[in-house]
Amino acid sequence: HDYLANSGCLRQPKTINDKDLLVQDILMFQVVHRVTGAFERFMDGLKTLVVLDAITTYPESFKPLMCYEPPPLTAEIMDQLFNISLSSVGKQEGPSKLGKILAFATGATVIPPVGFSPQPSIEFLHEQSIHPSRQLPIANTCINCLKLPMLETSLQRNSGFCIRKHTRFWERINFFLPCMS
Repeated sequence: HDYLANSGCLRQPKTINDKDLLVQDILMFQVVHRVTGAFERFMDGLKTLVVLDAITTYPESFKPLMCYEPPPLTAEIMDQLFNISLSSVGKQEGPSKLGKILAFATGATVIPPVGFSPQPSIEFLHEQSIHPSRQLPIANTCINCLKLPMLETSLQRNSGFCIRKHTRFWERINFFLPCMS
């Protein structure tokens, strides 16, 4: 409740639409209002150094310095990014599907400019360690860990299900944050 009060979000949700408005208010606070002061100081610093005029006059020249452009995801990049305990040879996946897998495991659809901390990892859960009712892949985005059950038929069927559901979740979040998509 203190967090909601500090962010100026005191409305009590009574309907699903109210919940969506509350989420939008919180996102606006986190993404826009909370950083406004720092952004304004940054802009003042650029004005003082006469860099802001150069940026506004020649935006394309400054784009590589000011805007991170992530490389397309490849199987090789995913292989370097994750610490893999066990794997088998498979077909090459395209950047779109690899981005969805990365988002499921880490919450990020592209590799951040500073990389990941902690390093993403993949754990393979063998049948003995899997509860019969828990045969879906598990992602822990706090520690960038993807846990895959090693059940031959279940793994392929359920992995796609989890990644599709996760993608829909982030599509809903990106509705509120179009600048982050």
